[in-house]
Amino acid sequence: MMNYQELISPHIQAIAPSGIRKFFDIAAEMKDAISLGVGEPDFVTPWVVREAGIYSLEKGHTHYTANRGISELREEISIYLKRKYNLTYDAKEEILVTVGGSEAIDLLIRAIISHGDEVLIPEPSFVCYKPCTLMAGGTPVTITTEEKDNFKLTPEKLLEKITDKSKLLVLPFPNNPTGAVMEREDLEKIAKIVKEHDLFVLSDEIYSELNYSGEHVSFASLDGMSERTVTVNGFSKAFAMTGWRLGYACGPKEVIAAMTKIHQYGIMSAPTTSQFAAVEALRSCDDDVEYMVNEYNHRRRILVDGFRKMGLPCFEPLGAFYVFPNITPTGFTSEEFATNLLYEKKVAVVPGTAFGECGEGFVRCSYAYSVKSIETALERIGEFVAEHTKK
Repeated sequence: MMNYQELISPHIQAIAPSGIRKFFDIAAEMKDAISLGVGEPDFVTPWVVREAGIYSLEKGHTHYTANRGISELREEISIYLKRKYNLTYDAKEEILVTVGGSEAIDLLIRAIISHGDEVLIPEPSFVCYKPCTLMAGGTPVTITTEEKDNFKLTPEKLLEKITDKSKLLVLPFPNNPTGAVMEREDLEKIAKIVKEHDLFVLSDEIYSELNYSGEHVSFASLDGMSERTVTVNGFSKAFAMTGWRLGYACGPKEVIAAMTKIHQYGIMSAPTTSQFAAVEALRSCDDDVEYMVNEYNHRRRILVDGFRKMGLPCFEPLGAFYVFPNITPTGFTSEEFATNLLYEKKVAVVPGTAFGECGEGFVRCSYAYSVKSIETALERIGEFVAEHTKK
């Protein structure tokens, strides 16, 4: 009989499955359950975008595209980033269209990380950075961000973790799961350290449009950082296009060329229909995005206020579409809170530990759901907290 334990690579076996979908999958099989677990917009992709995708099929655009993506889309990405974030990228050599932002993250890490190189990862953060680093043979070095610092990466915390093996810094802001943002003055301090220590930066800006504090500052727009940064973004969150699986990476042509090499062997090209639809999204959907952001902002306030009223301290998120309440008053660990809440009150949330060990004492709740669902979930969570909070 085949020994699959010996067959499967040990370093792949050592990587834990994502902790995000566990509770969502249970809730999906549970009658009358409400999930605040998955970061997926409840909005449908704007009609003008869907129509562009349909029309591309009617026109017969059903073949592979260029590895880097269709030229029309790369041109629109270049125009969009200049208009929105004062970023300048050459559409021919400095932009790569990928299968979601996640592929772009994986490509960059594999393109520049060799065995023993260290990748600096602020946590809590999205679940893919550490596994991608491990699969590339690198060493993930986590940097704890704290509620007292508004979950921002501080210069002091960064300097503590830099060694002569440090090669790549991940900047995941606006942040999933905390909703933290880094403002210009915060990023300028980090940029100084990046230059002094000759680091390269992965700036994951998939939530760049979902910023409730004002200006989103792209790290590559800072003085001297364009040559040291690959900016990752995509269409899933801002344009409600999760199922279209489309993202992009922008950066120095030499790095993009290396990423493209991996992409062309492993993927070939991003979905053709999605690319034509995305062109229309960038050209025509500013109003749709603004509407969705305003709706998220309204839901954000409902959740933050709701948690605070029930006695759970809740950091105010200024980006993305998540809140990260502190559940320590209940006496539960994050895993216990999420498990008991699901089975007792039929509400699914994600334990903070899914995003790093420093997420203990917190849970993540998404507000990419209807107001009715959020209000019902808050009622049930309030009952749960009242029943379990230590007096």
